[in-house]
Amino acid sequence: MNPVIETENLTKIFADKLIAVNNLNLEVEEGSIYGLLGPNGAGKTTIIRQLLGLINPTAGVVKIFGERMTPNSSNLRERIGYLSTNPKFPPKMTPITYLNFIGKLFCLSKSERTSRLSSLIRSVDLLHSASHQIKDFSTGMITRLGLAAAMMNRPDLLILDEPTSGLDPVGRKSTLDLLEELDSKKTILVSSHILSDIERICTHVGIINEGKLIYSGPIKEMKKYIQSNRFRLELEGDMDAFCNRLVSIEGVVDFKRLGEFTLEIRFVSDSPVLKMVLAVLNLIVECGLDLISINSSISSIEDAFLELIEEEESLGFTRAFKN
Repeated sequence: MNPVIETENLTKIFADKLIAVNNLNLEVEEGSIYGLLGPNGAGKTTIIRQLLGLINPTAGVVKIFGERMTPNSSNLRERIGYLSTNPKFPPKMTPITYLNFIGKLFCLSKSERTSRLSSLIRSVDLLHSASHQIKDFSTGMITRLGLAAAMMNRPDLLILDEPTSGLDPVGRKSTLDLLEELDSKKTILVSSHILSDIERICTHVGIINEGKLIYSGPIKEMKKYIQSNRFRLELEGDMDAFCNRLVSIEGVVDFKRLGEFTLEIRFVSDSPVLKMVLAVLNLIVECGLDLISINSSISSIEDAFLELIEEEESLGFTRAFKN
């Protein structure tokens, strides 16, 4: 299967000194929801602008649907829906008039425009505000209108740049709910610096740091890649007796108390983790403790993200030192 998005050594340098995108090789497969994750200023928006052909790369190639994207590739952009960060719309228009205008830009017939905007206004929960001027809309309403506009042309590829930026918790939840409900066959690229948003809706993730792609792949695989051999236990009972016997379990390297009833255990990295965890659980039973919770200490995309960033920065420092 050919990727919907493909970049080859994509690079963007501003003013001959600022490297915003650094030799990026990215692939986004059809039907995936790909999260472009990175801190503010990492280069996510610059990448998106190059994917859309809005700015030319300094070096490298962008391919969309297997064709090279250029500023003149209107045939490719017709198949893309795009939502920018904090979008702005004509304040005196209403959702109906604005979506109708967008439909005209895509040369949709009157019946197509009417049917499509009616469906989208309901989908983004703006039916009760469909005849109200946009100038009176909240940030969350603006975002939902932007999503409707991005989908007006029934795009094969949807690109969303920080879609939850500036939203309150209610607005973020409604936006993420909407994205989860989209057609599963649609390919979506969404950029964000909010880790929990990416973890909730995306199937794949690319981590960007200082313009470089330092990881790309399924979220589950990223967690496995970063997965450590550390587990955190929350117990209730005689912790001292338990800890005294814990050191005798084969495969336990060390442990540390994180509180009165919480400790973290580190196992030998090249031994079967399940076997060692079962030994610890048996010891808990033998000591008469109650197990409140157990989890891997690297259990979320946030931990994996931070560890990858730290690893990349450490390697960057080493390279600079050697040079």
